Amino acid sequence: MGFLEPILLILHVMVAAGICVLVLLQHGKGADMGAAFGSGSSGSLFGAAGSANFLSRSTAALATIFFLSSLGLTYFGAQRSVPAGVERSIMDQQAPKAGDVPPAPAVPGGAPAQPAAPGGKAGDIPK
Repeated sequence: MGFLEPILLILHVMVAAGICVLVLLQHGKGADMGAAFGSGSSGSLFGAAGSANFLSRSTAALATIFFLSSLGLTYFGAQRSVPAGVERSIMDQQAPKAGDVPPAPAVPGGAPAQPAAPGGKAGDIPK
């Protein structure tokens, strides 16, 4: 299975380049209005209406292949072994371990916190 990942990666890059080329070859919807008034040429290699269907279907097919190759590369990336002692993700590093109890917040001076006096700065805040 080691030879399949580089082949899939090469296919993925080639399909991505093909999608870019096909998208750039297509003309926008606004180009049809200019051609209707005589300012543009509506003829193309595949005919006036056939080019949009051929190019859009080709783009959809390449997009499907791109999606499937992305899933395949994700599968291969998840199957790689992780060296001993290395966490798999940042979330695993931040998650508390079993048996860890977070310490209680310490109050300076050991005295419990006192609520603010009504005449102090806290009383100036509008409600």
